[in-house]
Amino acid sequence: MLHNKQVRVLILNDMEKLERALFRLDQGFELQFRLGATLQGKNVTVYTNYPVQGEIFDRHKFQALTWVNPTGKEDDSDKFCALDLQIAGSYQYYFGYGNEEKNGGGYIVVNPVLRVGVDNHILPLDCIAIQTYLAKCLGPLDEWLDRLRVAKESGKGHFSFSFLIFIGYNMIHFTPLQTLGLSRSCYSLADQLELNPDFSPSRKKYTWTEVGNLVEKLKKEWEMLCITDVVYNHTAANSKWIREHPECGYNLVNSPHLKPAWVLDRAIWHLTCDLAEDKYVDRGLPALIQSDRHLNAIRSVLWQDVFPRIKLWEFFQVDVEKAVAQFRTLLQSVDKSKLKGKQLRIIQDPNYRRYGNTVDMNSALALFIPHGPSAVEECCNWFRNRLQEINEERYKDMQYHQEQAANCIVGNVVYERLADHGPKLGPVTKKHPLVTRYFTFPFNETTLEQELQLMHQPDKACHFLAHNGWVMADDPLRNFAEPGSNVYLRRELICWGDSVKLRYGNKPEDCPYLWAHMKKYTEITAKHFSGMRLDNCHSTPLHVAEYMLDTARTLRPDLYVVAELFTGSEDLDNIFVTRLGISSLIREAMSAGDSHEEGRLVYRFGGEPVGAFVQPSLRPLVPGIAHAMFLDVTHDNECPIQLRSAYDSLPSSAIVSMACCATGSTRGYDEFVPHQISVVTEERLYSKWNPQATPAVAGEVNLQSGIIAGKLALNRLHQELAAKGFIQVYVDQVDEDIVAVTRHCPSTHQSVVAVCRTAFRNPKTSHYSDDVPPMFIPGKIEEIVLEARTVERPAGRYKKNEKSINGLPEYTVEIKEHIQLNESKIVKQAKVTSKGRSEFVQEIAFEHLTPGSVIVFRVSLDPKAQEIVAALRNLLIQFSRHYESGSAADDEAAAILRMIMSKLTLADMNVLLFRCDAEEQEDGGGCYSIPSWMALKYGGLQGFMSVLADVRPKNDLGHPFCDNLRQGDWMIDYVSNRLVSRGGVLAEVGKWFQAMFSYLKHIPRYLIPCYFDAILVGVYTTALDASWVVSFVQNGSTFVKLLALGSVQMCGVGRFPALPPLSPALKDVPYRPNNVTKEKEQCCVSLAAGLPHFSSGIFRCWGRDTFIALRGLMLVVGRHLEARNIILAFAGTLRHGLIPNLLGQGICARFNCRDAVWWWLQCIQDYCTIVPSGTDILTCPVSRMYPTDDSSPQPAGVMDQPLHDFIQEAMQRHMQGIEFRERNAGPQIDQNMRDEGFNIQAKVNPDTGFVYGGNRFNCGTWMDKMGESDRARNKGMPATPRDGSAVEIVGLSKSAVRWLAELHKQGLYPYAGCTADIDSSSGTQLSVTYEDWDRKIQDNFEKMFYVSHDPMDPNEKHADLVHKRGIYKDSFGASSPWCDYQLRPNFPITMVVAPELFTVEKAWEALEIVEKKLLGPLGMKTLDPDDMVYCGDYDNALDNDNYNVARGFNYHQGPEWLWPVGYFLRAKLYFARKMGKDTYDKTVYLVKNVLSRHYVHLERSPWKGLPELTNANGQHCPFSCESQAWSIASLLEVLHDL
Repeated sequence: MLHNKQVRVLILNDMEKLERALFRLDQGFELQFRLGATLQGKNVTVYTNYPVQGEIFDRHKFQALTWVNPTGKEDDSDKFCALDLQIAGSYQYYFGYGNEEKNGGGYIVVNPVLRVGVDNHILPLDCIAIQTYLAKCLGPLDEWLDRLRVAKESGKGHFSFSFLIFIGYNMIHFTPLQTLGLSRSCYSLADQLELNPDFSPSRKKYTWTEVGNLVEKLKKEWEMLCITDVVYNHTAANSKWIREHPECGYNLVNSPHLKPAWVLDRAIWHLTCDLAEDKYVDRGLPALIQSDRHLNAIRSVLWQDVFPRIKLWEFFQVDVEKAVAQFRTLLQSVDKSKLKGKQLRIIQDPNYRRYGNTVDMNSALALFIPHGPSAVEECCNWFRNRLQEINEERYKDMQYHQEQAANCIVGNVVYERLADHGPKLGPVTKKHPLVTRYFTFPFNETTLEQELQLMHQPDKACHFLAHNGWVMADDPLRNFAEPGSNVYLRRELICWGDSVKLRYGNKPEDCPYLWAHMKKYTEITAKHFSGMRLDNCHSTPLHVAEYMLDTARTLRPDLYVVAELFTGSEDLDNIFVTRLGISSLIREAMSAGDSHEEGRLVYRFGGEPVGAFVQPSLRPLVPGIAHAMFLDVTHDNECPIQLRSAYDSLPSSAIVSMACCATGSTRGYDEFVPHQISVVTEERLYSKWNPQATPAVAGEVNLQSGIIAGKLALNRLHQELAAKGFIQVYVDQVDEDIVAVTRHCPSTHQSVVAVCRTAFRNPKTSHYSDDVPPMFIPGKIEEIVLEARTVERPAGRYKKNEKSINGLPEYTVEIKEHIQLNESKIVKQAKVTSKGRSEFVQEIAFEHLTPGSVIVFRVSLDPKAQEIVAALRNLLIQFSRHYESGSAADDEAAAILRMIMSKLTLADMNVLLFRCDAEEQEDGGGCYSIPSWMALKYGGLQGFMSVLADVRPKNDLGHPFCDNLRQGDWMIDYVSNRLVSRGGVLAEVGKWFQAMFSYLKHIPRYLIPCYFDAILVGVYTTALDASWVVSFVQNGSTFVKLLALGSVQMCGVGRFPALPPLSPALKDVPYRPNNVTKEKEQCCVSLAAGLPHFSSGIFRCWGRDTFIALRGLMLVVGRHLEARNIILAFAGTLRHGLIPNLLGQGICARFNCRDAVWWWLQCIQDYCTIVPSGTDILTCPVSRMYPTDDSSPQPAGVMDQPLHDFIQEAMQRHMQGIEFRERNAGPQIDQNMRDEGFNIQAKVNPDTGFVYGGNRFNCGTWMDKMGESDRARNKGMPATPRDGSAVEIVGLSKSAVRWLAELHKQGLYPYAGCTADIDSSSGTQLSVTYEDWDRKIQDNFEKMFYVSHDPMDPNEKHADLVHKRGIYKDSFGASSPWCDYQLRPNFPITMVVAPELFTVEKAWEALEIVEKKLLGPLGMKTLDPDDMVYCGDYDNALDNDNYNVARGFNYHQGPEWLWPVGYFLRAKLYFARKMGKDTYDKTVYLVKNVLSRHYVHLERSPWKGLPELTNANGQHCPFSCESQAWSIASLLEVLHDL
């Protein structure tokens, strides 16, 4: 039961494509692939590109995984193939079967393991605290350490932990270190392979080697990892290599579709030049654009001057006259009879020349057909008119594009020149053009007309390269520069005019230089840095990023990859995360509009809820969200001080630091830099670290600068929480501005609570209430970890320094660390508000929790609760090693439970695990009921486990079940007291529970659900492990074990004996003292027919149900003695040669069914076959309850006979002929039956050997629905009388006579046959041996039951009633002959018990028809859906005028019953073996596939059972028993056969 290895199970389902689901796992995990219901039985192969041990990862190389079947059994419920995940990265899997190789698939992401320090210790991802630096602002490389020391000092810790020492910012993110382009943007790189020369001081040139040495020093000595950006999407427009290799960009030669956009771009540039020279002033458009009037003037100039001048529509039009001339020539020479076409097809000119489009002349000739020589010109005119229409359509299309282009141009002007939040560029100049240029133009400028000629010169046109940028709300998976996109034409690109978009193509061969260049770039980065930030990730072609990251991981397997995505969709995010193996996605607190949203982000990005359940080490793999790198603000976004206030920096940073994920910030945030440090324009250097620096001196910072002192403490805390396992998170919105974040450690139950008062509004200009709500903190406050406030100081006002990036000097942080409550300036008072046996709550009142303040409490359980939890965890170690952490040493108490469990019988297990409400009420109790919710399904542990199975995986701590546990001890006491009251060994289990629960009652209430679950899971799994000794179950699959639980569920002993007493002379009968008389009474296990309707009282035991279920639920699972007792108990009630239908303890028995006795005989046969020395049962003494048919019930022991006499009596009475009227016939025993229905008849046809009987007013087989509706006039009429010879009874009787004949031969049965009185007056008798009887049935069965394909078959007496051929009749000789011919699922029963009656080929065809017509998702349709009275939905409450359905009359006229499925599958398996290997293999697939659906239902069912029936197509039927004995039993028999 103790498991260490973490195993995740991914269920594969047919056609389930999970490319957008994120499955994230850690190294060391095992991933198992298992087959879902839709795939079980199929020959499935799983492929993955996870590398074989010792091989290098190749994304395109897949290997097939090997299936493992732990039980070696035929069913697929436990079959799996596995990956032992030891290498970080993104891996693909897919699976297929048959001819289909890919029927589904997805990706898995394995997290990297990061290491730092001299000892190379692990840095967990949740411990990361990162700070971003613009590399160009660090100055020469030899000054970097002085400037980076801020990151080091902002978090250097002075305490250590057992496995690693933490410092504050433990990761640095550098923007690219390469040579920058002319714009000086950090992300516009002139040369991806060269180090930025700015880092080399005069007379010294640094190389990547020195950078690598610095990075290694930071890693080893400062314990800080370094990552940097990689920019794959573009290069600087002035990159030397792009001029030499223009094929690496999108130019007018390799991308001629961009020509119209380029023409527009040049026209707009010339408009810029004209505006700069004031050429449009007279048109109301000056160079300085300041108003809406100027904007309207821009639109006017575009529509009146620019668009008409460049005529962009011509690039998409046809030269009409040229096309007509070609058409005219072809009209006179082409055979038009073979041409086809419905519409005229225009072919876009691939070179995008004006009027370059052409016409598909075949389509033209097929559409425009001249009728006679004179009509040629008329036809050409039609063609000309159509082309002109098409040209007009193209013109209108271009008008739409131009309208969007105009809107985008004006929108751009508004942002850049008018908007308050924009750069306000001022007058239009060549330096600040009207809008950013979309293409490079590396030639001297001339007139527009002259420039446009250049696009026809390839040596020039190849240098007109498209700039990169981004498109608002665009599909990130679409490349906006490829053909089919009009982004450049419609001016929808937000353009980076300093960078050229790179054109990779689909593979390295498409652009060899570019791929090779970027591969070298990647190798340099991976060699020196621990990780990469994928810049502009959402616009980087996925296949390119995959290739480059594969290259990087070859050099650095544990590469840390981060990215910021702007897809607007988590689904789309996941595509990038899964395919690229992104380790962390950048998230930003600045995206929150208020403190509530900021708190929600903390909860969203990581951690379990406080008090979460312990999840099993082997559990399903469920999709998750990407691991977050949660930042105060990213380096390329606006400054928080500008949008919020300086006072908010500290509390928002504290909220971020409390997140259970990677966190961080950007350099400048901690120093109160009051503006965005621009990645383009900023050229100043970061301040250096100087402990003696004064606030007024720019260029130096220390702990008194900004919030650095506060951030130091918060960084230390963040890493401590991650390192010490504070993985649970609770976020409380105390009021509009105050957020309290709790991090909780589930092993020590220590908490850290940060109360943060945000200041989104400036406190100087906005009102904040002085009335701060008190906090109620459960537990004992050990210390205040820190309290800090943002305060003003006299240091002068901010003035932007020209050389150094400086912050606001007038603000700093007032901070205290590790103080007691009475030393606090923020806490007014703290008092204990309640201290019960399990609660210790402290009320905190605040007095100086001003906006911009943070206070962090360390909270523990009170000392007594700590001791109790430690002791409890120690006891739980017996179930899982998870509880070793935080446990206290104790004695060997763990062995006690297993010792108790070893003494429990399976009947005891029934009480421990199950018993539905009716059973519990019969014993004077009831199932536990949760107010305002519902009662549990069982009084035993399964009732609780079924709810917990739903609640636990989702950590649904708000569920009413969990609420009930937290509110009081009622549920806890119910579990233990119920068992203690039973006495015996169960009382010992109850007392064990009481001892464990005594701990629960003395811990905080919020912890009770998780520990209650831990205790119950432990006991439940221990009980299951102890339940079975028989190999079929113990070594069986999970499915077998789940089904075998049905035996425990259905077989029990109630307060009142359900079985009549057995003979006192019988050995090994269980006894107990009677609670009332105190005398000894038998307490044999009885078998409930179904839960909850047939579980207690006289309705618990039914002869038919018991013996249909007994083989599966008792014999094959090894409960032989209990099976014997049930067989003998029913034998004692034999009357009229029958055993009861409704047992009613024998005293209230009804002998109104014809089939139960034959099922009973079948079970005796099975007992003799399966049980060692099973034939001994034939001589066991049976006490007759009814010595004669009319005698009153007799006590046990009055008249004993061996069992074989009862068997013989049943056979003899049938041969003689059974005819009687039920005792006490009338409404007192059946209020619906008509008088004739109480007349029972069962006989044997002397010619055929078939057992027959019944009449049209009763129903003596399992299809026993009696009409109940007066309104519909079906009351007293059986829906399915099945009188005559029912096919399964014929089969069961054949099985019985064959078996008895064999037993007699072996000397094990004293009777050779039966004797019947033919004429009582003369004493004439007929003697029939069992061999003769067997032969008669054998000779006549197929003659009478098979519906031949021959319409003239002489054996067919009612050929006019046949509506399906190739099947077997449901009965023979019914009073309503058409009933014989109804297709029902009964003849497969005969195929199982007496397969010798069938011709193999005929049987197989009949089974195929049954499969096609009757097999449903879970059950078998009880009637052919082609039948006129078929109705698949059962509603016993419906009373209407419809004879066929009122009051559930259609119970067996369509609804899908489960138990016949077992016999159908067993029959298929039997005859498939006779049909050959191929057929057998296909049948095994069918069986597995059908059973898999039952497995899924069984796993999900809170009853842990299979229903009696379903409505049509497997839909739930509310009137069905939720768990039915024979449903479970018949499937166990199938698995036993397999």
